[in-house]
Amino acid sequence: MANQILLLTTFLAMTCALVIAFEPSPLQDFCVADTTSSVTRVNGLPCLDSKLAQADHFFFSGLHIPGKTSNPVGGVVTPVNVVQIPGLNTLGISLARIDYAQWGVIPPHTHPRATEILTVLEGSLYVGFVTSNPDNKLISKVLYTGDVFVFPVGLVHFQQNVGKGNAVSLSSLSSQNPGVNTIANAVFGANPSISDDILAKSFQVDKTVISSLQAKF
Repeated sequence: MANQILLLTTFLAMTCALVIAFEPSPLQDFCVADTTSSVTRVNGLPCLDSKLAQADHFFFSGLHIPGKTSNPVGGVVTPVNVVQIPGLNTLGISLARIDYAQWGVIPPHTHPRATEILTVLEGSLYVGFVTSNPDNKLISKVLYTGDVFVFPVGLVHFQQNVGKGNAVSLSSLSSQNPGVNTIANAVFGANPSISDDILAKSFQVDKTVISSLQAKF
């Protein structure tokens, strides 16, 4: 009997953990984000009084404007999430336009709170994601205009322009605030820095290599 109770308790705890791991369905028509509120944030932003809602709270303009790709990686993201559209608060969805210079990349990264579905609008992209330990299987494909690819929530993924000119894609994400954790920035650009002893052993390279990488981030 005790074992059954323990099993039931464990199951309920796991179920609750899964429920709170994703954005819940809203219980009202909308919850426009009140970015000026000092109320403690639990999941998302506090709601603006619905009587104060305006069309501009649900509107964004500029996704047709190319992003500037003159950076070291040759790729840039134009996000359209709850920061740009306060009306997305609690609705569990967002967008991003991604521009790529020739051979430009969006480096390996994760979205801790969202699955991403990417559509190529222009050019061709080499994309992929890596499955969890212990397999770490690379699942990748070259995409062309009109092709669609899915990056499951939390998995490391990347994109590279492999065409002869610029490329553009549009991503939909299953969170109002999907978050992004770029692997190189997180590992080599942590503040304060991760110990070079830890990184040297983890990557099995000399500390001088780690120091050089940290200096870039």
